[in-house]
Amino acid sequence: MRELIISKIDKYSYIFPDPRYSSKEGLVAFGGDLSPNRLLSAYKKGIFPWYSEGDPILWWSPDPRFVLYPDSLKISRSLKKTLKKNIFEIKVDTNFYEVIKNCSQIKRKNQEGTWILPEIIEAFVNLHEMGFAHSIEVYKDSELVGGLYGISLGAAFFGESMFSKVSDASKVALVKLVEISKKFEFDFIDCQIPSDHLKRMGAIEIDRNRFLDELEIAMQKPGKVGKWN
Repeated sequence: MRELIISKIDKYSYIFPDPRYSSKEGLVAFGGDLSPNRLLSAYKKGIFPWYSEGDPILWWSPDPRFVLYPDSLKISRSLKKTLKKNIFEIKVDTNFYEVIKNCSQIKRKNQEGTWILPEIIEAFVNLHEMGFAHSIEVYKDSELVGGLYGISLGAAFFGESMFSKVSDASKVALVKLVEISKKFEFDFIDCQIPSDHLKRMGAIEIDRNRFLDELEIAMQKPGKVGKWN
């Protein structure tokens, strides 16, 4: 029987325990910081930070994992109509801070508060400035009404969060992300935690070991570092 490993992260080390040995819930480690090197090391291993205010930094790799393969995107009839109307303007990497700020402020069903704390925002803005974190922005009448953000490494995109102030805005952002993912030949979009919203658009749950195997392959491929706009 495998021993479950939940390690305290040494602030002087960027090494994480193997997530294959963590529980189904996926808690891999705690502690450390949100420095760029640590965050990038974590994502390359299929690990991401997720914690509440007042808690130590918690690092996760859940089983199963929720992913969207670009060729599996499902676009509903109503969304197709929305796309044809061209009522939205879509931009990429032009307003990262506003996207992540809106994601932190949007109210979500069955969720109190937000995990996108000020230090998370600061850390991801740093990664954006370094060319690793990216945003898709959706505007209507010159107002930011939806979007998403995440990290790009190798041939994978790690989606972090999305928001929508008007109907279909976040879905339009996802369609754009898939379009970009196909252009860059990304293997998959990591959606982390299952949601009905993304299931309807084609995301599926896969075994964590399968995800980690596919991640290792994706990390061996060249990435798209730098601004995408």
